[in-house]
Amino acid sequence: MPVIGVLTAGGDCPGLNAVIRGVVARADERDSEVLGIRNGWEGLMNGLTVSLDRDSVRGILTRGGTILGSSRTNPVKVDGGIEKIAANMEREGVDGLIAIGGEDTLGVAKSLHDAGVNVIGVPKTIDNDLGATDYTFGFDTAVNIAMEAIDRLHTTAESHHRVLIVEVMGRHAGWIAFHSGLAGGANVILIPEQDFDLDRVCGYIQKRFEDQYSPIIVVAEGAKPIGGFPDEDDSATDAFGHARLGGVAHWLEGQIEEKTGEEARATVLGHVQRGGTPTAFDRVLATRFGLHAIEAANEGNWGKMTALRSTEIDLVDLADAVAVLKTVPPELYEEAEVFFG
Repeated sequence: MPVIGVLTAGGDCPGLNAVIRGVVARADERDSEVLGIRNGWEGLMNGLTVSLDRDSVRGILTRGGTILGSSRTNPVKVDGGIEKIAANMEREGVDGLIAIGGEDTLGVAKSLHDAGVNVIGVPKTIDNDLGATDYTFGFDTAVNIAMEAIDRLHTTAESHHRVLIVEVMGRHAGWIAFHSGLAGGANVILIPEQDFDLDRVCGYIQKRFEDQYSPIIVVAEGAKPIGGFPDEDDSATDAFGHARLGGVAHWLEGQIEEKTGEEARATVLGHVQRGGTPTAFDRVLATRFGLHAIEAANEGNWGKMTALRSTEIDLVDLADAVAVLKTVPPELYEEAEVFFG
């Protein structure tokens, strides 16, 4: 009986448990055994495993987070990390691995594949910035959470005649900001793909107040003003070398009050976007990814990643999965600009 390992790595997001459930259900049908790896790559390097069967995944479809736990450990940067993973897989009798994660996790998966380890990737990123798939699970849930927050903030903005700024996730790609801002009726949307003109933003705000309305600004955490922030500090990074972002909303709050004289308040949604139950779209997509990942493993299609192409689930090379970051194109952003001000 083949043994397939499964792990979740990187930031958690709604839908991870649905993937695990899909993997286990299909494996049970195909007479395969599933070994869960606890706490991502860290657990695989340290041999932290748990057997998974249908009973262990009952009731997890609606749960956010991951029953296996996660970490941001980067085994590529750990001395002998790749070799330790390969040795632990051999010791546990694991024939292949399903790695569920985003760009960094899939980059590690590619390194493992290049080293001769049997691995298949499943795309997971809140930011929806993997170019090889139309959508990643977790994104739809995050957008809906942000949209609901924007909907609620409209009433406070109007009641107190304030500028309300909503900061959402998006390190290098502004998909959450774009979708939630457009759906929530934001008056300005700021994304990492295009540095913003602060004076122009303040002009939109003043025009909004002249029309007797209070503005809502949605800003991705990675958005920057033209010329960058003064005294910018990139010293704090994670294991994959990413700067820890956040704070642009509070910076805007002070700048807007100073330049317009209008009262401004910032709301940073942060990890709220990652939590809670997944939407129907994310549950279905994550489940289908899990089903197709275990099928690929059973067929020996290693070095691949499941991808949504239109309505079909395809397999793409891991190298292609991490080759290009998917960002908001200028022509799409221009559609939202119609509603600015």
